[in-house]
Amino acid sequence: MATEARREDTVSSAIYAVAGAALILGLLLAFAWLPRLLHARESEQVGKDAPAMNVPIVYNGEVLATAGGEPPKSIALSELKGHAVVLDFWATWCGPCKAEAPILDRVAARFKSSGLVVIGVNTDDGEGEGAAWAKAHHLSYPIAFDGDHSAARAYQVEGLPTLVVISKTGKVIARRTGVTDGEELERLVNQAL
Repeated sequence: MATEARREDTVSSAIYAVAGAALILGLLLAFAWLPRLLHARESEQVGKDAPAMNVPIVYNGEVLATAGGEPPKSIALSELKGHAVVLDFWATWCGPCKAEAPILDRVAARFKSSGLVVIGVNTDDGEGEGAAWAKAHHLSYPIAFDGDHSAARAYQVEGLPTLVVISKTGKVIARRTGVTDGEELERLVNQAL
C-alpha cells in the first residue's frame, strides 16, 4: 500500500508539473503575441482622418482660449485643424498614465510655440477627478472629460494610457498604448508638425 500511495503522489506531482509548465508556456506565448495584436489594432486608424470628437474641457491649464479670450467650455477636434494634436486618453487610477503626464507636460510646453495642442482626455473616472488631479499636479495642457466614453470609442481605446498623434491636416499619424517616452513622443510630434 505504501508503494501504491507513493506512485499516486508521483503521478499527481507529474500532472501538476505538466499543468504548471503548460500555464507558463501559455502566458509566455500570450505576452509574445499581445504586442503584435495591439499594434495591429493601433495601426487601423493610422493614415486616416482622425475621428470627430467634441468633449467638455474640465481643466484648462491656461492654454486654450476662445477668440474673446475666455476659456472654452468644450473642444471639438475640427476646431484644431492646422495644429498638430496629441490626445492622451488616461485615468487617475492608472499608474502608467500618471507616469506619462510629466512627459506630456514637457512636450506640450516645448512645442506650444510650434502650434502643438496636447489634450488629456480623462476617461474611466468620476466627474471632477481628472480635473482635480491635473490641477494638483500643475499640468499646463487642458483636460477634457469623456464621461460617456464617446471619444474613447471613436478612437478604439482599449487600454490606458492611449496616445493618439494627429497631423496638422487632421490625419492620425501614430497611436501608442502604454507609456510613450519623451524621445519617442518628440519624434512623433516633429512628424505631425
